[in-house]
Amino acid sequence: MTPRPPLARGVPFGLLAGVGAYTIWGLFPVYFKAVGEVPALTVLAHRIVWSMVFLALILTLKRNWRRVQNALGEGAVMRRLALSSLMIALNWGIFIAAVERSRVLDASFGYFISPLVSVALGVVVLRERLRQLEWIAVVLVAIGIAYRVAASGTVPWIGMTLALSFAFYGLMRKTTPVDAVEGLFVEAALLTPLAAVYLGFVAEPFGPAAGTLPAPWPQALLVLAGPVTALPLILFVAAARRIPLAMLGLLQFITPTGQFLLAVFAYHEPIAGATLASFVCIWCGLALYAFDLATRQRKQHDRGS
Repeated sequence: MTPRPPLARGVPFGLLAGVGAYTIWGLFPVYFKAVGEVPALTVLAHRIVWSMVFLALILTLKRNWRRVQNALGEGAVMRRLALSSLMIALNWGIFIAAVERSRVLDASFGYFISPLVSVALGVVVLRERLRQLEWIAVVLVAIGIAYRVAASGTVPWIGMTLALSFAFYGLMRKTTPVDAVEGLFVEAALLTPLAAVYLGFVAEPFGPAAGTLPAPWPQALLVLAGPVTALPLILFVAAARRIPLAMLGLLQFITPTGQFLLAVFAYHEPIAGATLASFVCIWCGLALYAFDLATRQRKQHDRGS
């Protein structure tokens, strides 16, 4: 029997890091509900600015500024990061607005379908080939979306925008040779001038919540947007380096599941029959997708044993 690959030695910590990252993302509605009296654009601007500040601190502690300098010197890389920064800003803004408007269920819908939207983009843009179960999974998700539109007469634009923006963001980052932390810092740095102008000249910097919550809670909560954004990303990077991609792919369903449970049981958002039926179709598609990932992972493990 051949020795186990070195990557496997870090699996326990990587698994914990991955679970931690996706669990934090799944609990994001709790944080954004806490700052819900602040307008969504103001929260978004704070998230951008304080993410940049916190990531700058991380880069300083890790002494990784040279990687940022290398990225800044590459025109093609910077153009891709400029586009990805717009995608992530759109994704963040829509998610914040969804939570503030008690549409967490729609947000979870978006993040449930996002993995398979990414799979479809891989076929269209990267000319990737799908296995049979992946095709069935994508078709089931498409049926779920179509049924919801037909039954309700409205397009679930929050979920679709979140899924598409995150899928396009992932596609652009997949084809950009920059690590996660350094890339997110550059993206936040590109967006920070606009965010700073908005906070300084357009909006009340800490929103109307400053008048309803005792100081310094409004300010502290908004400053925490930086660590809240960066911490799960750091855990995600740690997990990605230690566990197989297939295992990481299975863990990603923790996030929309957490958001779905919060929406239904904590925030008591109504779930209509058409919405539930569409979720069932999507869950069936995701179950097939997860089964395919697990099967591939087992075969790869067997070949490496």
